[in-house]
Amino acid sequence: MSGSARGLGRQAVAGPALRGLRRFASARGIPPGAEFVLDYDVIEAFCVAGLPGARPSTRGTYRSALYRLAAPVHGEPGQRGTRFAGASPPPPYSPAERAELAAIAAAQRDPVRRRSALAVVVFGIGAGLRPGELVALRGSDVACRGRQVVIRAGGSRPRLVPVGWRHAGRAAGLAAAAGPAYLFRPGPADRDYKNFVTNFARTLTADPAAPRLTLSRCRSSFICDHLAAGTPVGELLAITGICQAESLARYARHVGGVPPKAALRAWDRRR
Repeated sequence: MSGSARGLGRQAVAGPALRGLRRFASARGIPPGAEFVLDYDVIEAFCVAGLPGARPSTRGTYRSALYRLAAPVHGEPGQRGTRFAGASPPPPYSPAERAELAAIAAAQRDPVRRRSALAVVVFGIGAGLRPGELVALRGSDVACRGRQVVIRAGGSRPRLVPVGWRHAGRAAGLAAAAGPAYLFRPGPADRDYKNFVTNFARTLTADPAAPRLTLSRCRSSFICDHLAAGTPVGELLAITGICQAESLARYARHVGGVPPKAALRAWDRRR
């Protein structure tokens, strides 16, 4: 086959391939710009999942045609930097585990330990706070706005966080009892200590078979709850303090409703 004939053949394939790719991307919420649609990961997803019943040879032909279109936009595939995925987050707590953890916290005999344990559950699962944000939280940082309870989280990602409705009442009660004092472990303490929350949770009185209370699983529960509820990406990033939308894809293994990774990456590029 002559060079001109091969060129015409490639053009004939590129048109249908690009139209199919655009339909595939649009159905998954990926913006229409070439820099988004011609992302190599989007192309791969299209060739694998967007061509039902197609022969392997057809998939390969479409892939080659689309890769040629993507090269001027993103460079050759081999020139892309390797993406290193972050560690997968711990699984969220099940409803039964959450109820058990709340009961364990409420059953602590010492009043200060009881309120601190409840603060881990309430402001971890209910607001997704990180350890440094929890240990710095004071009762005065919690406000009631009508029926909604909102936290003013500090740390490196200051933000306002609405407490989930299941934990809002208890959050307001803990805040009222604490006043301007710290909600977690009030009194003198080294609040910069890395394992301050972890070591406290390990000492709680509980059945050995009970789920272990960790703030990382509490935060994962908060994020997964919002993903399952369909909270918009921009809003979820704002209340969690997460910088990149693509980071939300790490929670896909634990909950449905996570947007495709390519759509999250496209969202990051638009910011």
